[in-house]
Amino acid sequence: MIIGINAAAAVKQPRTGVEEYTYQLIKHLTMLPEARGHRFLLYLPSEALAKEGFDFSLPNNFEIKVLYWPLPILWTQIRLVWEMLWRKPDILLIPVHILPFFSPKNSVVVEHGLEYEYFPEYYSALFRWYLCWSTKRSAKKAQRIIAVSKKTKQDLMKFYGCKPEKIEVVHHGVSFCHSEAVGRGISREPRGALAERGECGSRICERSFASLRMTNSKPYILYLGRIETKKNIQGILAAYKILREKYGVPHQLVIAGGKGFGYEAFQLDLEGVLETGYVSEEEKWRFLSGADLFLFPSFCEGFGLPVLEAQAAGVPVVTSYNSSLPEIAGEGAVFVNPENPGQIAEAVYKIFEDRQFRDKIVAAGYENVKIFSWEKCARETLNVITMLKK
Repeated sequence: MIIGINAAAAVKQPRTGVEEYTYQLIKHLTMLPEARGHRFLLYLPSEALAKEGFDFSLPNNFEIKVLYWPLPILWTQIRLVWEMLWRKPDILLIPVHILPFFSPKNSVVVEHGLEYEYFPEYYSALFRWYLCWSTKRSAKKAQRIIAVSKKTKQDLMKFYGCKPEKIEVVHHGVSFCHSEAVGRGISREPRGALAERGECGSRICERSFASLRMTNSKPYILYLGRIETKKNIQGILAAYKILREKYGVPHQLVIAGGKGFGYEAFQLDLEGVLETGYVSEEEKWRFLSGADLFLFPSFCEGFGLPVLEAQAAGVPVVTSYNSSLPEIAGEGAVFVNPENPGQIAEAVYKIFEDRQFRDKIVAAGYENVKIFSWEKCARETLNVITMLKK
């Protein structure tokens, strides 16, 4: 069977949510014994991306197919469409939900979340319209839909009338990065799964923690993700103020991630707050392994991969009780109302003050993260694909 994959997201830099997903999915498909009986075509828009995008070797049954296109836009809807018209594969996999105007009958799309349906005000009008239109069309035209969580499946049924039998839930995996964390001026070994699993894809963490602009020895609370309104950055800042003024917590607040919608409204130049900007894969694991707590009270998530990464690093997690987050975090987190900064601050303080409670959360997080793997994600995705030809 010939399986085509829109691989453009896998080679995009910097890699964040859907880019990391696509990269890890393809990487782990190449490792599956059951994938050897199929031929995979990885569609990319340029030869430069083809050479630089994959830092792992591709087996003989994986072929990069460069579809040249001179413009930075419309590659999917013009150049990939042209390829589908003349040389379509048996099955087309779209790891990001945007299906080409013309695609094979046996097409599979991956839906990562419908947050824009719950919080339309956190998106520009044009972008929200595009998300609604493209998701609705893909949900109708695709032969199968892969939802990254049960909550996302429910949302597809609720907002777009998708039949449940058309949707398969395949969770993301989680990567692990082994390194000696150097934080707060002292060396210490990574905790929990980070220390025991000892994996970091094909990358090795070699930078000292000092290179991450941690300029003093204070402990810190970490937020990792895009700095945007729907992630509840304002609520994080409000909770941090309560932690300092009411509870006298000495920790810094480290906010790591790229700029998103609503960034200009956040007052990040506050005492004790360190904004790092986008961090690399190596830097991310340095920050995680050195944090005393991971704070992620997002308003809505289709999956919430940073929560799993924090659990893998042996860091206690405080996150929201909404959307997919309870499904993904399991018992390895303290759940709060994201609209209540006082409750967020109280949960953080309880973890700091109650060592036994903290250790219980960390242990539960470690157990929870064991059920997620990119190998499992790749295998279940391949099963969805191959079932279409039976």
